[in-house]
Amino acid sequence: MGRRIARRMITRLRADTRTRRLDDLVVEEPLEIRLNGAPLSITMRTPGHDFELAAGFLVSEGVVGAAGDVAGIAYCPGATTDGGNTYNVLDVTLAAHVPVGEFSLARNVYTTSSCGVCGKASLDAVRTVARWSIREDPIRLDPSVLRALPDRLRASQLLFERTGGLHAAALCTVDGDLLAVREDVGRHNAVDKLLGWALLQDRLPLRETILLVSGRASFELAQKAVMGGIPALAAVSAPSSLAVELAEETGLTVIGFLRGASMNVYTGADRLLEPVG
Repeated sequence: MGRRIARRMITRLRADTRTRRLDDLVVEEPLEIRLNGAPLSITMRTPGHDFELAAGFLVSEGVVGAAGDVAGIAYCPGATTDGGNTYNVLDVTLAAHVPVGEFSLARNVYTTSSCGVCGKASLDAVRTVARWSIREDPIRLDPSVLRALPDRLRASQLLFERTGGLHAAALCTVDGDLLAVREDVGRHNAVDKLLGWALLQDRLPLRETILLVSGRASFELAQKAVMGGIPALAAVSAPSSLAVELAEETGLTVIGFLRGASMNVYTGADRLLEPVG
């Protein structure tokens, strides 16, 4: 697991026993993202798939939409006082045809592991104009396939199995296949890593796919789904009111409380192949 797990000695209390043992902790470290050499954002993340994270962040912000929009991504050398490399600073170089405009000035913020839209000037700025419309996406969802997805995701959460401290997100086909799974201390980071994977694989927009998340369906995750051209968002927990509002505006299907045999369909129920419940 490399830099993604740290081991610490803990005291464990159970009933009448008290023991000392090593425990696995998920690593949380800052990642500074630079754009064409200029500082853009610092996010707290779990190391791993950093290039995908940076690329996906730019997809979420509407800066890039195809693999050809990115000329290169590289870790910045000399990130420590002794000239070493922490692998916590990277630079994304855009292709010459991609305009940056005032994006870097408007989005130079610190992002915590729990908030992916902190620092936005206004709600209108958060509602980024998407490159692709998802309302006309022909996706059809089989409830029996949806019910099986959380267990498939959990079986793929290798870091969570050891630490219990991560969020997970998966891109799924309508047949229930997991195209990619990413874990991170930040739920928004896990989704950005998926979007970055898709961008670098030149698979955007993600037509007829499902974004599955291990927690709640917040506004920021709904927005990221829309920005990636994903027509359906499924969560094992609840959606927020603003996520549902955005889904209604854009044609995103939102499914919450996807647990066992039940689920709640908040928007886009017409895409289901059979009634739910």
